[in-house]
Amino acid sequence: MKKTKNTNSWKGKSVLVTGADGFIGSHLTERLLDLGAKVSVLVRGSSVSGTYKYELKNIPHLKPHLHRILAVNIASHDSTALVKKLNPEIIFHLAADAYVPYSFDRPFEVTATNLNGTLNMLHAAMRCDRLERIVCTSSSEIYGTAQKPAIDENHPLNPTSPYAASKVAADRFAFSYYLTYKLPVAIIRPFNTYGPRHTYDVIPKFIDLAFKNEPITIYGDGKQSRDFTYVDDMVHAFLIMGQHKKAIGRAVNFGTKEDVSINKIASSIVSITKSKSKIIHVKKRMAEVKKLLCDPSLAYRLFGWKAKIGIEEGLKRNIEWHRQHRIKPS
Repeated sequence: MKKTKNTNSWKGKSVLVTGADGFIGSHLTERLLDLGAKVSVLVRGSSVSGTYKYELKNIPHLKPHLHRILAVNIASHDSTALVKKLNPEIIFHLAADAYVPYSFDRPFEVTATNLNGTLNMLHAAMRCDRLERIVCTSSSEIYGTAQKPAIDENHPLNPTSPYAASKVAADRFAFSYYLTYKLPVAIIRPFNTYGPRHTYDVIPKFIDLAFKNEPITIYGDGKQSRDFTYVDDMVHAFLIMGQHKKAIGRAVNFGTKEDVSINKIASSIVSITKSKSKIIHVKKRMAEVKKLLCDPSLAYRLFGWKAKIGIEEGLKRNIEWHRQHRIKPS
């Protein structure tokens, strides 16, 4: 098995994480600090009475350890100037409007954040004179429903929602900046990621309902399946893409190579939590992808990366965290 880059090389490294108070971003920021990196974050800010304010919703405990906090709308050109002034060595760009249904009614807003925000970070990276890498976060949603048993990086890009289309555009723009400007771009394509602090996707929603003993609603027949990757495995993938030389100029899938139906996820959560929740089915949701199954063989060949945490263990960890930090069963 190939060995990954020694993570001790993060010590003292100047790193910027955009979207650092989001789900994956918060875990990545935490891990980088643990490894001794000099971490700055870019988070969404808002202007109130002439003062720009922000809230570190997932990482307030990290605030004393952060080098700089940039509070700005990433879709604004102001973000470019702030990043240029910071002049980081490595940029992890995760900031996005990532809730798929939100894009149904707000496609312009989602595109502004996901595409224009990425363009701003690419242009900022070009102006950072000590830049070593910019990691741009794509999505498995860019592929649409799998046309073969598992999706590799050569699978056609068939976005089924405005969100997915915005991520396709951002993904390809990032690659074009590598080709055109020789910018050290690495594109990570995470499949469905879950774990502590996640709030808006199927697993955290089902866990919340299970603890409340409320009905768990599944759109359609529940046979649609996803490749669910635990957040610790995905953070490891981000670290690899941030430093491994073979990541530059690549778009790489990361997932478990095991898909699980939504029906199975619901029944497992009910079983683990010993919930009284009933599972009910409602009308199929718009733009539903039937199957997302990752072929992570490129990640293994290049970096020796392989997911270590299976779905049952991951659900148990996620549920225990929820039990301790969110709500108690009624």
